[in-house]
Amino acid sequence: MKYIFLIVNFLIVFYQGNLCAQGSEYKLYEPGKERVVNYTKYGKFEGIGTPDYKYIITDKQGLAKAVGEGIYPCSGEIIYNDPLYKQLLSEGRLKGHHWERCGGEDPMGNFFVWAIAHEAPGVKLFYEAIALERAGLYEHAIKALYAIIIHYPDSIGWAIEQTFVWYIAPAAMDIIGDICDKYPELELKLVDCEVHIESFGDTNTKNDIIIVNPGRFIRYTARDRAKEKIDLSTLKIVERKFGPKVQLIKYENKHWQLLVDGEPFIIKALTYGTCPSGQSAEDGTLEDWMYMDYNKNGKADGPYDSWVDKNRNNIQDTDELAIGDFQLMKDMGVNVIRLYHHASNKELLRDLYNNYGIMVMLGDFLGMYGVGSGAGFDMGTDYNNPVHRKKMLASVAEMVLSFRDEPYVLCWVLGNENDYSIGCNVKKKPKLYYKFVNEAAKVIHRLDPTRPVVISNGTTDHLRLISKYAPQVDIFMINAYWGSRGFGNLWKNVAKKLDRPLIIGEFGCPAYHEGESQEVAESEQAYYLRGCWENIMNNAAGSKFGNALGGVVYEWMDEWWLSGVEPAVHNLDSRASGPFPDGWGHSEWFGICGQGDGKNSPFLREIRQSYYTLQELWTGKERIKKGPF
Repeated sequence: MKYIFLIVNFLIVFYQGNLCAQGSEYKLYEPGKERVVNYTKYGKFEGIGTPDYKYIITDKQGLAKAVGEGIYPCSGEIIYNDPLYKQLLSEGRLKGHHWERCGGEDPMGNFFVWAIAHEAPGVKLFYEAIALERAGLYEHAIKALYAIIIHYPDSIGWAIEQTFVWYIAPAAMDIIGDICDKYPELELKLVDCEVHIESFGDTNTKNDIIIVNPGRFIRYTARDRAKEKIDLSTLKIVERKFGPKVQLIKYENKHWQLLVDGEPFIIKALTYGTCPSGQSAEDGTLEDWMYMDYNKNGKADGPYDSWVDKNRNNIQDTDELAIGDFQLMKDMGVNVIRLYHHASNKELLRDLYNNYGIMVMLGDFLGMYGVGSGAGFDMGTDYNNPVHRKKMLASVAEMVLSFRDEPYVLCWVLGNENDYSIGCNVKKKPKLYYKFVNEAAKVIHRLDPTRPVVISNGTTDHLRLISKYAPQVDIFMINAYWGSRGFGNLWKNVAKKLDRPLIIGEFGCPAYHEGESQEVAESEQAYYLRGCWENIMNNAAGSKFGNALGGVVYEWMDEWWLSGVEPAVHNLDSRASGPFPDGWGHSEWFGICGQGDGKNSPFLREIRQSYYTLQELWTGKERIKKGPF
């Protein structure tokens, strides 16, 4: 009987990356005769680049010697003869089911357990590779991942009850690239590799089309890396839109760049709001942070009166003076905040811009959650309903007319994960939706020809539909929680299918990890955010695919209502699994600031390590003040 495993196990490895020290204290008994295996010596490829791809082994013994222990087709006997295997076995460190050994602090134990597990070969190789990477055996990890692409490109993972299929080979390809990038001393790069899965949106894998080109490894030195950096000043600009304050330009090599006041502008953004403990958007008790003034001093509490609880004693000590979120964000290097649906206080946002240098991405939900269409959540927005459409276009026009003369507006954002169809019918009528998006974008461009229009999605499923039916959209934005490795082939897919620049509209990680200390959890959050940001920058203009305009960290501070339980309590519950430290997205812990015990909400801020990590990345400054950890 086939073992049905949780997709969350696969997601966790995208978070994990490698938290071990550089290099490895471990040695393999049989590392293989070839550092980079030349598969053409031991077999023949057929159907490369077609659905008929396959690799036929002609010298199995030679290939086994080349790849080394644990990697197909090397015999399991090699594992049993490994002195380290015997040692760990005698120490009782190889106990437990292999599905309980997907991460953890004993990477070589995990490697051996998976190497001898009775599991699908592609699955085994995947988890062996993750263990090898964590052990610092990067070359062997790459060999295991590449063996998946060569031999088992159709390997799959199942979500529980077979509700979702996840192909392993594309992930293996992404991780190979990530390892090669992180450890340039390997001097390796995989080129021309392509694993394309044409799925038909169901769980029947027999009708899926898999096209494979295994590519090849080349030597890739520091000099080669330096050559890949592009001097944009030498390139011709083939497209320039909007202005004079905000401009979007495209270079002849198809790289994109955002300019503000004539200077290159990378979006270093946060989703911002002040959410007091005990209040909830779900029950309608959440107040507007722009006017929240509990201390009655005529100023918004969060932006101007918040203070940092340096020692985390939940008391405002004499040296913990009010500083305000706006100043904290300025010190951190934030240059944009994302507002999802309109805004209420122009004077406040003018001050945010004039005195703190922070702009605004201003959005309209465009019917998501039933907002703006008049439908409400229960009925849901119908993009074929003329009444709903009229109200949404009026909502968009109202937003633009009200704010188009404000200098702090960077761009206009349409929707927020509408392709998930929460309170709307995008999944049922995607073509109709994107035609309507195009209509809304036309309205914006007519009312404000000086700024770009952005569409905000949750997946890349509809890139070709956007390209075909929404040409008035200037920038694609996606909320992407894909792990600390970054965003894989996202940049390539958008460049290939859409040819428009890209913003990561949300990325983040909870600062809670079940079974770990708060110090460890906050360190993991910071590690995650660093990996995501570095991946964004590695795809900005002048590097790699050159279509990244920046990203939005989710979020500034914890919101205690998001688990749907008791908003006066900081809950540990999670509504969803994901590529996070313990595999769960603890929704009330995504803030880079905490609220302590909630008694001093909405004023108290516990600054987490991720604040200082982003400050370093966004400003180049060292950590300004060391917190309790």
